[in-house]
Amino acid sequence: MDYDHLPTYDRLQKTIGVLLRNGVNVTLQETREFALEELKKLIPPGARLMTGASVTLEQIGFIPFLMGGQHPWKYLKAEILEEEDPEQRASLRRQAAMADFYVGSVQGIAETGEILIASATGSQLPAYAYSSPNVIWVAGSQKIVPDLDAAIRRVREYVFPREDIHMKQLYGPGSSSLIGKILIFERESPLVQRKIHLILINEVLGF
Repeated sequence: MDYDHLPTYDRLQKTIGVLLRNGVNVTLQETREFALEELKKLIPPGARLMTGASVTLEQIGFIPFLMGGQHPWKYLKAEILEEEDPEQRASLRRQAAMADFYVGSVQGIAETGEILIASATGSQLPAYAYSSPNVIWVAGSQKIVPDLDAAIRRVREYVFPREDIHMKQLYGPGSSSLIGKILIFERESPLVQRKIHLILINEVLGF
């Protein structure tokens, strides 16, 4: 299967319709530049913000924007990176799972409505599943696949090998990636009273 191919308009609209019925707000943007501006608008000034590791957020310019410090939010990851004590850093990561806004990406979006997030440590998964009141995912539309089985194959056959290469480029030949946990997000219950937003970009972005 070609996991790097943009979907047709009909497949795109079908997937968006299913996600909307499953409690996921979806915004479709044609370019990464428009997506970045949309993302900034979704987060109110003063919000406690955390991000999951994401090549997509790097590619649209959101991570460089955050690290530049010229933004109106309290960026929790910056505090974590500045903390030198390992135990305190781990404590800050756990606290960050309850950030006002948790922003990241996903590795598979099924036309049947399931969204897959793979993680080495699982640190972002509590926020995505429950603990953060506002979750925003940003993803290239090439991550849309026919069904849940195809989404799982995408993670194992396509995402993982590329993430492993990416980790070695960042941290050296001795480093490696792993799939520690996979979250299958099927729908958001209205009883939880959270806001889940997916910004779909009609470009090939991320893995």
